Amino acid sequence: MKILLIVNTHAAHGRAGKLLPEIETYLGKKEIEYELHVTEYPGHALELLKTMSVASFDGIVACGGDGTMFEAVNGYFNNTSGKKPPLGVLPIGTGNAFARELGMNLTNWKKAIDIIANGKTKPVDVGHFKTADQEFYFVNILGFGFVADVARSAHRLKVIGNIAYSLAVFYQLIRLQPFRLQIEWDGKTLERDNIFVEISNTKFTGVNFMMAPHAIIDDGLLDITLLNKCTRRRVIKLFPTIFKGEHIKHPEVETFQAQKIRMETDIPKVLTPDGELLGSTPIEVTCLKQALQTFIE
Repeated sequence: MKILLIVNTHAAHGRAGKLLPEIETYLGKKEIEYELHVTEYPGHALELLKTMSVASFDGIVACGGDGTMFEAVNGYFNNTSGKKPPLGVLPIGTGNAFARELGMNLTNWKKAIDIIANGKTKPVDVGHFKTADQEFYFVNILGFGFVADVARSAHRLKVIGNIAYSLAVFYQLIRLQPFRLQIEWDGKTLERDNIFVEISNTKFTGVNFMMAPHAIIDDGLLDITLLNKCTRRRVIKLFPTIFKGEHIKHPEVETFQAQKIRMETDIPKVLTPDGELLGSTPIEVTCLKQALQTFIE
């Protein structure tokens, strides 16, 4: 077996880089031949996989978190090789929602290599979205509104460490203003005064938020979650319920499934596909049913 190994050594605050020698040793024990490429800057994994010839490999493995997987998926789907092998993940990043959806043990990277070595694969869905001037793919989630505004503020404050996210939540709560949202999906339409939108391919997002408890990764549908207009106090009260997926029981939250969605907002809203910050509304989103072969146990 020969794999193309794409490693983000900065994932999980550098933990991935420290693990790399052990990973290479274990690949040798499993008799897996590999070609190693270490990413050097944001977007490098996308560039590598977009331009490389991958037909000779039995698999491609993204080593890192959901951000690394996002880059790998976009490079993979923009690659013009006639034959493309399965795309797998070695979950050694901070957020590993895609690996979690596949049932991987997120604390045992050796088990993930065992799964790859066994060679069993499964086709899973992939989300695709277009803005006015961009298009990308995602495997976990695409969000905008409050969730994206918090992510953008946290990114700007990241130099102060782990407290950045908490400060970003507080800052965006002070600034909280609903926006007007119009949605068209599968022949239906609705309008809402909205706080945030999440379009999910997987149940989880980030480390342990169960945003879409009923999502199935190979059903050809995306799960949409809307938090509609409510008070700041209500947002604070709802926030902890996302950990167990209980937010969907509350009247301010709407959920539905769709294969194709178009969304417009009265003001442009920044997007967070798989935790990245890029693009803005309006958007068109499509679920590509079982478009990606990936390694499973």
